[in-house]
Amino acid sequence: MCFEDEAGQGLKPPKGRTWSRRGHRPRVSVHGGEHGSRVSIAGMVCYRPGHRSRLIYRIHRYRRRKDERAGFTLAEYKRMLQAAHQQLPGGKIVLVWDNLGIHHSKAMRAFIDAHADWLTVFYLPAYAPELNPAETVWSLLKRSMVNFLATDLDDLAGMIKHRLKVIQHHPGVIDGCLAPTGLTLTTAITN
Repeated sequence: MCFEDEAGQGLKPPKGRTWSRRGHRPRVSVHGGEHGSRVSIAGMVCYRPGHRSRLIYRIHRYRRRKDERAGFTLAEYKRMLQAAHQQLPGGKIVLVWDNLGIHHSKAMRAFIDAHADWLTVFYLPAYAPELNPAETVWSLLKRSMVNFLATDLDDLAGMIKHRLKVIQHHPGVIDGCLAPTGLTLTTAITN
């Protein structure tokens, strides 16, 4: 079972999370050349009883160039799902994701229908991030980067990749992301 979600991080530091000496306003210099640029992340946390939990992700850099898409394209989502199909034991995926417009597009529906032998999709209810363990991964990622000041977009993308690789190599952390949702991987049979 895989839960998919998106997150993003820009070069501008979040307000209220910097510090300075008492009585002095914090000053954080940000390079203006790529102002408004951001790194988008699409990731899937994958669980299977008896197997190691996994985190599969893709990164998209947005540099505010002409005709450049700010978010993930349909082709990028398809490639991520096909990579997950190759990487996961058994290759069958039950995908749970939110109601982002591209997830409901005709082209995505055609892709899902064409791969129904290994891909089954369910949608989370609207405004229910508390049911998605991937949200906890983004929380861990952003908390680990709170004191990091990127010099440019590539520096930011590199740090995001590094932090996500750390999470990937600790399946116990990925398992811990499922607990706050209240969901389990086993079902109890009642008579």
